[in-house]
Amino acid sequence: MAKELALIVDDNEVNRKLLEYVLGADGFDVCMASNADEASQVIATLRPHVVLMDLQLPGTSGFDLTKRLKADPQTRDIVIIAVTSYAMMGDEQKARAAGCDGYLSKPIDVKTFAQDVRDMLDAGPTNAPSSD
Repeated sequence: MAKELALIVDDNEVNRKLLEYVLGADGFDVCMASNADEASQVIATLRPHVVLMDLQLPGTSGFDLTKRLKADPQTRDIVIIAVTSYAMMGDEQKARAAGCDGYLSKPIDVKTFAQDVRDMLDAGPTNAPSSD
């Protein structure tokens, strides 16, 4: 069975390396991007199964990249999970309105993170961006 490919999109190198380690230890193949442009290139080339999306990115935000990916028939079936320090009331709803299929807040729980990602990946894409 092929391993799931996870793309980590985060502008913080420490966060990327932590998520890479946790997911890699759980059997995921992992690739990384530090901004929306890099992520778009990786997605076009490698077609990951799941994208772990920081919402606060330099330039194009994770919200905007998610909306773009979910609006495109070529990428709308990729599971996108917001992994963000946005953890105020209403932030999960904003992420889901942008098209995120799941939401995990930072700091992550390293004991449960990979299983949480697998559970959301198994559930498949569940969201599309709202039209507002």
